[in-house]
Amino acid sequence: MSEVTTIGLDIAKSVFHAHGADERGAMVFSRKLTRGKLLEFFAGQPRCTVALEACGGAHHWARELQAMGHEVRLIPPAYVKPFVKRHKNDAIDAEAICEAAQRPGMRFVAVKSEEQQAAGLVFRTRDLVCASELSSSTRSGVT
Repeated sequence: MSEVTTIGLDIAKSVFHAHGADERGAMVFSRKLTRGKLLEFFAGQPRCTVALEACGGAHHWARELQAMGHEVRLIPPAYVKPFVKRHKNDAIDAEAICEAAQRPGMRFVAVKSEEQQAAGLVFRTRDLVCASELSSSTRSGVT
């Protein structure tokens, strides 16, 4: 059996899907994982590249996987979409993430720390409040 070099991980609320590939891109495994078993599964894997679609939750899992020694790459969802070959489901998404991560020209998103994510939340909230206040003052005729 070939050794896994890249794992594409499609994350969801409770059930995740992992797609492992070797250095040539050939599938080594495709597994459904529950949230509770995810870290246990990755603890049993050789150190490799793990790719996820970038989102708020992906940064949390990326930090956990990096702490285990894996190299984590976050890919913007728009860059994964062209690699989805047929009808969308978790297994196909995980395969597309894995394939996209193995492309030489792919661009990745930096993994954010908890502090960076919290600061981003504060900035977005502030922007929403300011936009809301501006919108309501414009509607009431106040300038």
